[in-house]
Formats: sequence, C-alpha cells, structure tokens
Amino acid sequence: MNHPPVVEWTEDDQVHTARWRSENGARPPHRIALADDRTRADDAYRLACEGTALLWRGDFHNARQLLTALARRVDRRPRKAPPADVTQAFHLHRAAQNQRARILGMLLIPLDARLAVPLHRAPDVREACARAYGAPDEAELPAGATGDTASLVSLRELLGVIGADEWRRKGVEIPALGGDRIHPHYGVFSPARGEYVDLVAEAPLPGRELAFDIGTGTGVLASVLARRGVQRVVATDQDPRALACARENTERLGVADRVEIIEADLFPAGRAPLVVCNPPWVPAKPTSPVERAVYDPGNRMLHGFLAGLADHLTPGGEGWLILSDLAEHLGLRPRAALLDAFAVGGLTVLDRLDIAPRHPRARDTSDPLHVARAAEVTSLWRLGAER
Repeated sequence: MNHPPVVEWTEDDQVHTARWRSENGARPPHRIALADDRTRADDAYRLACEGTALLWRGDFHNARQLLTALARRVDRRPRKAPPADVTQAFHLHRAAQNQRARILGMLLIPLDARLAVPLHRAPDVREACARAYGAPDEAELPAGATGDTASLVSLRELLGVIGADEWRRKGVEIPALGGDRIHPHYGVFSPARGEYVDLVAEAPLPGRELAFDIGTGTGVLASVLARRGVQRVVATDQDPRALACARENTERLGVADRVEIIEADLFPAGRAPLVVCNPPWVPAKPTSPVERAVYDPGNRMLHGFLAGLADHLTPGGEGWLILSDLAEHLGLRPRAALLDAFAVGGLTVLDRLDIAPRHPRARDTSDPLHVARAAEVTSLWRLGAER
C-alpha cells in the first residue's frame, strides 16, 4: 500500500504534520516557514529560491497577490538571448519553465479534512478539490495532523484546480461537433487547439462500421467519429481520469450508445477498418499529468502505435496518425525518423492532410520558440498496411 507523502513543520513550538498534495509529482518540501499578510515579497522570494516553502496563514486574497509578486520577480530575471540552435533553445526554455514552477510552487495553502481552505476570504474549493483529488478520506490523514491543516498544497496548483473545474463546468466549444462542448476533467488535456479535431472531421472515412480511438483523452475524436456516422467506436486510455472524462462527454453528446470506452495500453483486441491516434507530439519528459498529452519520452506512444497498427487493421483499412511537426522544427525528431518508423511497422502512406495552427502562440514573436511554432504544421497521415 502506497502511503501519501507527509510534511512536517514547527508552529507554536509544536511539530505539526500534514499530507502533501502534488499532482505534478513535486517532492515534499524539506523546510517550511510560516508566512502571513506581513511577509514581504522580497523575503518570500529569497526563501523560495533557497528551497524553503512558505505555509500561508493570512488572508487568501493576499496570498494570491504574493504569488503574483513572486512571478514578477521570477520573470524579471535578466534573460539571455535564445541560442541560435533551436534544440538548445527548447531545452533551456523547458528548464526555465521548470525553475519558475519550482519557485512559485513554494507558496503553500492549508486544506482541512473536508478539503476546505481555512483562511479568511478563501473561496469554497471543496467540490473542485474533491473532483481533482477524490473524496476526502480521514483514514489517510497522518498522525499529528490537525483538523484545519490536514493537507498542504501549493497555491499555484490549487488555482489550477479551481481553473480546471471552471473549464469542466463551462466546457470547450468544438466546431466539428456543431458547436457542442467537450468538458475536460482536471488532469485531462483540453482540446483547445481545434485544428487536429477538424482534420478528423474532414478526412474521408474508409468505412463506417467500426473504428478504434487510441488514447482517447476527453473522448473528443471518438465523439466526432460517432457523429460522422461510424456505427461503433472503441476508445482506449490508461488514465482513470481520462476514462471517466470520456464517458461523461460521450453521454453529454448523446453518442454513448456507439462509443465503448475501455482501459487499455494502446490497442483493444481485434481489428478495425479505421484506427485513429493523436499521440503526444513532442519527445520530451512531462512534468505534470496533463503534460503527458503533449510530451512523450522517447516517442513511446508514437512508436507503439506505429509498431502495432498493421496487426489491428482489417484488409484495406486505414490508420490515421494525427501529428504536429513541431518536434521536427525543434530538432527533436527528424522527418526521416518518422518515415523509418512507418517502414518498420510495415505501413505505407496513402495520403496526408495538413493544417496550419491557429493558436496565438504561433504569432507571438516574443516566444523563444517562435521560429519553430510559426513553421508548425499539423498533419493527418492516412496509413495502410503494406501488402
């Protein structure tokens, strides 16, 4: 049995303990100091940079202001011009992002045994936290935990939980679904970049009797296929949050009778005339659960899909690989390596549909990766098994 991590600190001359909550796998802080409305931003920044976390005991709104002040101090650090080598620029950018997240993650907020924030002017976060972390379980509380500080979470993560819960309630409009909405759960990647969904909505179907959707996430592509008239879609994922999210979305959209959602590592059993996969696009290490939809160390999911695709296609069937070429422009995966993976998997390219990105970052010249993002193209590769 895996026990939740525990942190401890001294307060009022007594040692206190609490459960440590971190969805991105951040390690529990070794040192915790107390902070409140009197804490100066410069002092908080110095402590955070030194590796000391700050447990907030003041007004919740003032904690948010302190987090903003810390972010300003991180962002005003003198920055060197990005190197000419785009791959090095990418790795430096990721390192800077991780360092920023580490420092801003040092401001901690208490949660009581009901997942409420016991601070003045704090919002009611109990439902949002329960949806993100699961229902509170007093049996998981460490010995010595007090009722008003049963667990600690970084304010940055808590704000992410609140924001994700708002997105879950409001949903994301999907033009390919006739303007209906997908409601992403916490930790499940949102289909905010709609161009890849449009490709699946427009590509010619090889058949309508059965399709597999590999790594379904929110269930958006499975829902699009069902709305296009595919009679049965088997959608797979390994993440329990994604499975629950996809089931909820297919119910909302009225396609649950045609979409079967199952837990599987890549493929379900059997073969289909159409197998669709939108794997993570960049071969790099994710730093949080939601980043697993973007970063795929060693191209594991991409290579797994291509290696197994031919064995899961019916004769004359097609595999649709939806993939951005951003990794190519970043020097992380050459086009030749992708084509070699097709050949190793016994696959042939039947066609390729391309679409340019529409997101604002493609036009943001201040982005250190702007050159690569501006050149990015997302493709739907129509693949068949070699005969």
